Amino acid sequence: MRTTLTIDDDVAALLEKENRRAGEPMKQTVNRILLTGLTHATNPPKPKRFVVKPIQGMRLPSEWTSGSVQELIDIVEGSNAR
Repeated sequence: MRTTLTIDDDVAALLEKENRRAGEPMKQTVNRILLTGLTHATNPPKPKRFVVKPIQGMRLPSEWTSGSVQELIDIVEGSNAR
């Protein structure tokens, strides 16, 4: 397919930079970049699972009983820390 595109200056600069890096014809660079972008847009990669790793040996203060995060901060940092 042959078409005419108007490309923003910042996108054109990135295309030119990639084209120089790859050392291929501009047509090939544009097609490769478009194919990569469209493939990721239609089939996005699954995000990596986020895992919280607890710190071993760390204990919460015994005076923290309410479950309030603000109270825990006040105990750890002192109520005058705000």
